[in-house]
Amino acid sequence: MFFYVACKNPESGNTREDSSPTHPAIPIINWSVKTAFPHDTSLFTEGFLVHDGKIFESTGSPDEYADAESLVGIIDPRTGRMDQKIRLDRNKYFGEGIAFLHDKLYQLTYLNQKGFIYDAATFKQTGEFHFDNPEGWGLTTDGEYLIMDDSSATLTFLDPATLKPVKKLMVTINGIPRDSLNELEYIKGYIYANVWYTNYILKIDPVSGVVVGKLDLSSLVADAMNKNPYANVLNGIAYDPVSDKIYIVGKRWPNIYQIDFPH
Repeated sequence: MFFYVACKNPESGNTREDSSPTHPAIPIINWSVKTAFPHDTSLFTEGFLVHDGKIFESTGSPDEYADAESLVGIIDPRTGRMDQKIRLDRNKYFGEGIAFLHDKLYQLTYLNQKGFIYDAATFKQTGEFHFDNPEGWGLTTDGEYLIMDDSSATLTFLDPATLKPVKKLMVTINGIPRDSLNELEYIKGYIYANVWYTNYILKIDPVSGVVVGKLDLSSLVADAMNKNPYANVLNGIAYDPVSDKIYIVGKRWPNIYQIDFPH
C-alpha cells in the first residue's frame, strides 16, 4: 500500500505555482499503483521508455557513484537487470535521454552538446549530431519530431532529418516559466515531464506549452527511499501505446512501478 507523504527533496527552480485568486491551481491527476517490478539500484536513470513492448533505460555516470555507467539497455522486469546494448566512455560522456523514431535510436549527452544515433535493431552507432542547447537532459518524440529539454523551461523540437531545431516551446504555469524540466514522455497528444528535484510529473499542452495537470508521486518516492536509502530523485516515465501501460522509476530506485491514471 502506498501513502502520500511530505517531499524529502527540496524544490529547485521556479516554485511559484500555488493557486491564488488570480492564479488557479493546476489540476491534480489522480493515480494508482497496479504492480511493481525490481530495478537495479546501480542504474542512475536518465531516459526511460517502452519500445516494441520492451522497457528501455538510459543511465548516467555521476562521479559520486563509482558503480554507475552511462548505458542504454533493456530492463528484464523479472530481475530488474539491464541487457546492455550501448555503453559510453564515462571519462568522456554522461548519458542522458533517449528516443526511438523511424528505425533509429537517439541519445543525448549531458555537457558535450552532442547526441548519438544508432540503428534501432542492431544498436550500432550510425552517426552523431550537435545541438546548441547548453545541456542535454530529456528526450521524447511525438512521432514527427524529437523533443528535448535542457534543464530550463524550454522544449526544443528537432527535425529528425537534419537534427536542427524547428520550434522552441516555453513551458508555463499560470504564465510563469517552469524550469528544471527533466525526463520526458509523449502520451496521447500531451508531453509529460519530470521536474528535477521534485516529486511531480507535469502534463503539458504541446501547442501552447501550458501545464494542464500534475501528478504528485511523493508516496512512490517515499517507498523507494524507504527500501533503498541511496535512492535518488524521481526521473522516469515510460508509456507502452500497445498495452496502454505506464511505468515510473527514479535514479537508483529498487522498483519500477506500473501506475494508472486518466490519460
